[in-house]
Amino acid sequence: MSVYTTIELQELEAFLLAYDLGALVEYRGISDGVENTNYFVTTTGGRYVLTLFESIGFDDLPYYLDLMAFLAEHGVPSAHPLPDRQGAYLRTLKSKPAALVQRLPGASVTEPNLEQCRAIGEALGHLHVEGLTFAGQRDHTRGPHWRRQTAEQLLPFLNAGDAALLQDEVKFQAQFTRSGLPWGVIHADLFRDNALFSGDRLTGIIDFYYACNSVLLYDLAVTVNDWCFRDNALDADKTLAILSAYHARRPLWANERANWPAMLRVAALRFWLSRLQDLFFPRPGALTQIKDPDEFKRILRAHVDHYQALRELWVG
Repeated sequence: MSVYTTIELQELEAFLLAYDLGALVEYRGISDGVENTNYFVTTTGGRYVLTLFESIGFDDLPYYLDLMAFLAEHGVPSAHPLPDRQGAYLRTLKSKPAALVQRLPGASVTEPNLEQCRAIGEALGHLHVEGLTFAGQRDHTRGPHWRRQTAEQLLPFLNAGDAALLQDEVKFQAQFTRSGLPWGVIHADLFRDNALFSGDRLTGIIDFYYACNSVLLYDLAVTVNDWCFRDNALDADKTLAILSAYHARRPLWANERANWPAMLRVAALRFWLSRLQDLFFPRPGALTQIKDPDEFKRILRAHVDHYQALRELWVG
């Protein structure tokens, strides 16, 4: 979430006329995240988040918004998009696709405890189970093809050590097959800043704008990498808390254990690449946040160095 497009007061007031949400009280830009323009919006009817989509086209957005509504209506803690008076979730603001969603209570956590890890594992398992009946389909835009292309684009900008790590990892992952692993709807970006808590209670998962249909184990690896990596290794207790709670909702398959170490590396590479891309090819914005690529370089190096040991961080 960032602010690339500035919205004036009169523009927002005119936009809100399409909704039954009362009068505008206040609004402010949100600097977290990197992809879209986001504002907190408060009206006399409630509190909302307004998103202007900077890189996602009109044709692609119904998948995300319909998925958010579907999950919220099936008990997965998440923000429901707001329909306008004609029942549409998607509108236009400043010639860009725009949508309002509920602003959920709670706040993200920096250092999750075991109860919070269990809560996010249970919710992710719930999401994956409910997602099996969601009718929408969308390809993974940050999948193997994107990773290979982005790696080639970035190699000239890296020092010798980083370039060697990247080239070796791309070669390793080219040998990794995902056949036979369960697929379904995934969030694909379930970091700590995309989950809200009130104490140990998960109040909601947010920011579904990387969601797609892909390997469920990848989603679990993305989550574990962010929630559990501390002091140059995965925290065993937190990792097992997420995996056990997830497993109670969606029992994990035997072949998922065999592919777990490689999938952790796939997830680490994806975010190392995207953060390097943001660093070397930034987009202009009024309030933007470039996240540290070295965080995921360290995660990837640790997974390479402790590849065999990662298989033991598993349930059952």
